[in-house]
Order: sequence, then structure tokens, then C-alpha cells
Amino acid sequence: MRKTNVTTAILLENIHQSANARLAEAGLQVERRTGALAGAELRQVLASHDVVGIRSATHLRADDIRSAPELLSIGCFCIGTSQVDLEAATTAGIPVFNAPFSNTRSVAELVVSEAVMLLRRIPEKNTLAHAGKWAKGAAGAFEARGKTIAIVGYGNIGSQVGVLAESMGMRVVYYDVLARLSHGSARAAGSLEEAVSQAEVVTLHVPATPRTRNMIDARILAACKPGAILINASRGSVVDIAALAAALREKRLGGAAIDVFPEEPKTNNDPFVSELQNMPNVLLTPHVGGSTEEAQENIGTEVAAKLAHFLATGGTIGAVNFPEVDPGPLHAPARLLNVHGNAPGALAALNTLLAQEGVNITGQHLQTRGHTGYVVTDLDRVPSDQLMQALRTHAGFARSRLILR
Repeated sequence: MRKTNVTTAILLENIHQSANARLAEAGLQVERRTGALAGAELRQVLASHDVVGIRSATHLRADDIRSAPELLSIGCFCIGTSQVDLEAATTAGIPVFNAPFSNTRSVAELVVSEAVMLLRRIPEKNTLAHAGKWAKGAAGAFEARGKTIAIVGYGNIGSQVGVLAESMGMRVVYYDVLARLSHGSARAAGSLEEAVSQAEVVTLHVPATPRTRNMIDARILAACKPGAILINASRGSVVDIAALAAALREKRLGGAAIDVFPEEPKTNNDPFVSELQNMPNVLLTPHVGGSTEEAQENIGTEVAAKLAHFLATGGTIGAVNFPEVDPGPLHAPARLLNVHGNAPGALAALNTLLAQEGVNITGQHLQTRGHTGYVVTDLDRVPSDQLMQALRTHAGFARSRLILR
């Protein structure tokens, strides 16, 4: 057990300094690392810090999370959270926060600019020019205006791509498993095949789930219009790379831009290998969709603010795996945060233990999500160490933490 009363955070993968500044402002002692961690080294830093911040290269598996019983919260300084075992985090009473909005514009701009470059066949012309070959000509080069872009996944980023594409005169269709409100003149397609079959550009903006794994396979690629362009700036597991490489070699597709891959190097010093390398009219980028100074600064601030808010108040608004509670500032002498199984009698058991010690409740906020209940209780005095020990060892409670004013 840690002997210090100072709340500590470890930020991995060169997270922007804005996160460091925001957490330090909240009173945390912050340590930074430039690369990802795994194995024993990862577990060592998890066990010695209250908060961990990661991007996409550090993977927190169930065993890693279970090895750090005092870890309070996880910050994913990116959009996706598939690198974290969310079920294990929830079971351990650990809320996970991410940044679903901060890099939206950066990714959308990259996608639209790549669509223009590929429609104009810029990658192959650039390669030829560097090799001393002058390949001037209009054959196979097209304007974006008047073309159709199919957006697979019409969430925060996908809808922003649609707005930018439509401003350039493109026709926008989209497919999403959820009902989404159209922006501008965009219209929904009834199926994935219907969306890709009518588009000159297909762009992917879906999360990594079992349902989306290899969703762009040989069958879907065959349904694309001849000469279509595929862009993936979502997750590497979404595209069957071998099938895409075959479609490009056979010239059934006109080009591709891939920013994410099934297997990615852990650091910039590790080699990168892909079947798509050295193909004309293919853009390969090293997972930089959200890698702009503006996006990284915004992500650092957004996620750090959520972490600081949780540590100071117990608020979990924006947590991807947790019941969302926003109890506001603490005015009572003490605030008790309790995570428990969502079962009859859990709240009664908590309140009974408080009553037995004569602790009065001045305010209480409860929310449930799935099998998890989360209750924030303001108290008229600080509970004894004996009461806190009883709460922490109660069979129905996953975690109990105290915040003092």
C-alpha cells in the first residue's frame, strides 16, 4: 500500500503538456513517459500511481487492472477505448475517460484532403516526380465536386467529414447502425453495401468492436464502384488488409489512404511493415489522424479536466464505462464514493452502516449502469477508519473512497 497522501498520475506516450498543466493545477504530482509500456514495467507504474493516462499503444488488460487495486481512474487521451478492458475496469470500480470530440476537426480535415489527393492521383505523380519522371496528364484524375462520398459511421467525426465534403460540392451518403440525424443534404443508406456501391470515395469512422472487425472484406470491396477510393482513419481492425491489397493490385479500386493498421509499432523506433507499402496511389500514415498540435492540446485539456473533476468531486460525467453522476462541489465535511453491484439492498446496506455509526447523510446521488451501481453520499462528519474498513471489505461493494473538504 502506498504511504504517501499525494495523488499521483503517470502520463504515457508523450501526452500533450496541457494535460500535465491541468493535473498539476489540480494538485496532482505528475510523471511523464514518452513511450508505451507493457508487461511488468506497466504493472509497476500502475501499482505506484493513482491515475494513468494512455493513448492507443498502451493496452490495459484485465490482469493489468487487477494488479493495481489502488488505481483510481484511467484517462484515454484519444477517442477510442478499445485498448482498455472496460469490463475489468468497471468491476474494479475504475471509471475510464476519453476525448470523443477534441480531435474531430483534425481527423475530418485529413480525410477530406486525402480524398482530394487520391482523386487527383497525387501520390503516384509525386513518386514519379521524385524519381525524375514527368507524368503530366489528366487521365484518371478527377475533381471532388460532384462525386459521392460514403461515410461509414456517422458519429462525431463522420458527420463532420460530411459537412466538409458537402462544402466542396460532394454528395454525401452515410451508413450507421444507429439512427442518426442528417447534416446538410446528407442522406442515409439502408445498408453498408448500398452505401459503398454508389460512392467514388468510401471513408470509415467506426469503433473497434467484434461487429466491425474486418467489416470491409473482399465481399464489401467487390460491392464498391470500380475505381473507388477507400479511406480508413478509424481502427486498424476494421479493414481486411489482404483483401484491400488484392483489390488494389487488381485495379478494382482506384486508391486508398490508411492511417490505422491491425498491428502498429509500439514506438517510432520500431519497424513498420504492411502489404500496402510501395503501391501507387496509396497513402500510408502512422496513425496521425488526430495528431495536430491543436487536437493534442485540446485532448490533453479535456481528459485531464475529467480526471481532475472525478478526483475532486467524484463526478463521472463522460466516463465510457461507468454510471454518470455529477454531484457538484463538496460543501459537506466529507463525501463518500461507493461502487457496488447493482442488486437489491446494496444502497440499504451502505446507509445502514453509516447509520450504525451515527453519520448523517446530507445529500446522496445514485445511478446504475448494467451490473454496476455508483452512489455519491455527502456526510455531516468524517467517518471513522473502522467504518471505512467495513465499507471496503463489504462483499457487495467493489470500492469505497472518501473525499474530504
